Amino acid sequence: MRFYDRLQPAPTTAIFSEDGYFVWCGSLIKHGDTYYLFYSRWKKEYGFDAWVTHSEIAVATSKTLFGEFRFEKVILTRSEAPSWDRDCFHNPCVIEQNGVFYLYYMGNYGDGSYWDHRNHQRIGVAYASHPLGAWTRSPAPVIDVSPHGFDCLMTSNPSVCRFPDGRIALLYKGVGKEGSLPKGGPVVCSMAYAKDPMGPFEKTGIPVMQNPEHPWSVEDPCLFYEQGRLWAIAKDFHGYFTGTGSTSLALFVSTDGVGFVPAEEPLAMPLVLPMETGTLAVKRLERPQPYFEDGELKAILLAVMPYPEGDTLHSYSIRVPVQPTQETE
Repeated sequence: MRFYDRLQPAPTTAIFSEDGYFVWCGSLIKHGDTYYLFYSRWKKEYGFDAWVTHSEIAVATSKTLFGEFRFEKVILTRSEAPSWDRDCFHNPCVIEQNGVFYLYYMGNYGDGSYWDHRNHQRIGVAYASHPLGAWTRSPAPVIDVSPHGFDCLMTSNPSVCRFPDGRIALLYKGVGKEGSLPKGGPVVCSMAYAKDPMGPFEKTGIPVMQNPEHPWSVEDPCLFYEQGRLWAIAKDFHGYFTGTGSTSLALFVSTDGVGFVPAEEPLAMPLVLPMETGTLAVKRLERPQPYFEDGELKAILLAVMPYPEGDTLHSYSIRVPVQPTQETE
């Protein structure tokens, strides 16, 4: 499966940004005749690294998949109440089951410093009866740190899909304490499963997508089921899996729902966006998330940082059209 060949040029209307905010992540769902885009945002005045201290999750709507979206409301934001996710909400990933919407996210709390918040990252879930309704958060993380091992320092980057047997499959990033703290390491991914969207989730405990040449392997994984197989796309820090030798998005496949290996064509995307106005090289291309409609993969959502103009940083979420796969692939 040559994933990059399936990508189609995106119109400029597929870019979603907000004045005064960094926009990151992006997860999409359709309800009725409306598309709902869940995304992370934080004020530019705090700087880009404030994703880990000040991010909140908002929702925007549109009547068309690749048309312009309009901000509706913030659904998860920091509060004064003590909780494991008091200060930061990031990495949204939304699904619907039996008329209920479930939003998986990274939450944290901390003392205002980058590394304290980063190392308090955990994965939670919130639920609602409507995308614009009131969201109820899980009282505790659904993917917490383990006592020992590869995810004993922090967990983040959730991506979910339904496994054929009905379970909820969740792919996430974990960081251990083997490297020098507070940074820690290595940075790898792993799977967890639950019978119910609210959990409890059972971890496989097996780290995957490991680069033997560097402890910082991959992050920002996304998960989807297509053609009878489980696929994942992740940011390949060093281009080890894609063979490019530079940061890119790598495609992985799993035959057992536990382990992953690089796909036959492992390069999912270089740091280049296919646009109707021509190809666009970008500085950062992260947090891929798939969007399915009527059983077909219609788009891949990406968090983008273009090359800055001077010292001004900017970021946005984009929806890139995807051609259906061919049964002969």
